[in-house]
Amino acid sequence: MVGMKPTDIAPTAATKFFGAGTAACLADLVTFPLDTAKVRLQIQGESEAVQGAKVVKYRGVFGTITTMVRTEGPRSLYNGLVAGLQRQMSFASVRIGLYDSMKQFYTRGSENAGIVTRLMAGCTTGAMAVAFAQPTDVVKVRFQAQVRVADGGRRYNSTMDAYRTIARDEGVRGLWRGCMPNITRNAIVNCAELVTYDIIKELILKYDLMTDNLPCHFTAAFGAGFCTTVVASPVDVVKTRFMNSGAGQYRSAIHCAVTMLTNEGPSAFYKGFMPSFLRLGSWNIVMFVSYEQIKRGMTRAQQSWESPF
Repeated sequence: MVGMKPTDIAPTAATKFFGAGTAACLADLVTFPLDTAKVRLQIQGESEAVQGAKVVKYRGVFGTITTMVRTEGPRSLYNGLVAGLQRQMSFASVRIGLYDSMKQFYTRGSENAGIVTRLMAGCTTGAMAVAFAQPTDVVKVRFQAQVRVADGGRRYNSTMDAYRTIARDEGVRGLWRGCMPNITRNAIVNCAELVTYDIIKELILKYDLMTDNLPCHFTAAFGAGFCTTVVASPVDVVKTRFMNSGAGQYRSAIHCAVTMLTNEGPSAFYKGFMPSFLRLGSWNIVMFVSYEQIKRGMTRAQQSWESPF
């Protein structure tokens, strides 16, 4: 990331890799209920189309959260948290932690990266992350989407049970359901999130609006969260619907998107926009602020270890 002073020792690739995964897990712990509400809103039209119901069960972000707490208990807001943390440790470590390294790879070691180089780096690490962690994303979405019925029955009993059940009933390919829309989403999200954060932070420091500290990180992260939500929401909705679908419900991600457009109209692609924005905005703030502090803390600890006197 930008903002290093000439006298600063740059954090190592390992520091960024570990720091990104840790910061992302902290952000997930804070924002997971918003993510669960987003998933429920995104699949709501699908449930109505399948069951023929006309009543809208969830209304708005906080209405969805309130309904879930009332009907399923507070723990329902954290359905899929274990898979979510597994996802972040693998996803974020790659897509965020390796971003700077990928920029240097494309610029052949130069620190002067243009917008095209940044976009290429964001797309590359976003796609790489999916290759490592797609099964964790599928399980997370399935857990968030499942509703506890009156007799206490659930689609999956635990995270490991979900992995086993999906692999048994749908084959190993079931764990990679929605891989292509997820690659597309992560490439878009990574570009919007990291490149926007990079550029906003760079401009703030360039024009001396703030110092390279918490207010600067907060502002850049908020802007990155909003831009990412606007750009990525349509792909995110299709990804969620397709991952949550049963075997044979949709032939492909494209078929899922066409079905949504036909049955629910263009607005379906922005279902759950407010929880998406609240979640991405707050997630970006917690993640980037934590990431910057973790990088600095680990780098200082490394300096102290190498030069104790």
